[in-house]
Amino acid sequence: MKSFGEDLRSERLARGVALDEITAITKISRRHLDALEEEKFRLLPGGILSKGIVRGYTAALGLDQHAWTERFLKASSASGQGIEDDRDWTAFASNVGKSRIQRRDAVEFRLRWAGAILLLVAVAAAAFLTVRYYGLRVGWWTALLPVEQTRATLHGVFSSAHAFFARAFSRFHG
Repeated sequence: MKSFGEDLRSERLARGVALDEITAITKISRRHLDALEEEKFRLLPGGILSKGIVRGYTAALGLDQHAWTERFLKASSASGQGIEDDRDWTAFASNVGKSRIQRRDAVEFRLRWAGAILLLVAVAAAAFLTVRYYGLRVGWWTALLPVEQTRATLHGVFSSAHAFFARAFSRFHG
């Protein structure tokens, strides 16, 4: 029995299929197919992706995918150019899952606080209006909402702000 790459190439040539045809069928890059036939396993992406390349290549030729994948794994480990173990991909997928869960938990946490603050503001507004209503009934105030006082306060704030910005503007352009 020849080496893995030589056997793969001879199977391809026996069927009269060019590498460009396999690239067109599988969308696997030509350099990965060349690396597979030349047994330059370190040029392959590694892990499950390398197995996928072998499966795609052998499927395009009509070969037994499982048997050729097993041969590939043996050849890559025997050559000392072993591909990455699937445990790395499993750890990666696990970390992605944990990251998504943490992100979702952070969003839920923020929404809970926003809801709590909104509820607190609503309770404070209800308490204010209750006290104002009671004060209106007892005679402490003349109106439920202090519209005139608020209008006067806002007018004072806006006129002070206008005067401040007018002085600041005149200093920069004066």
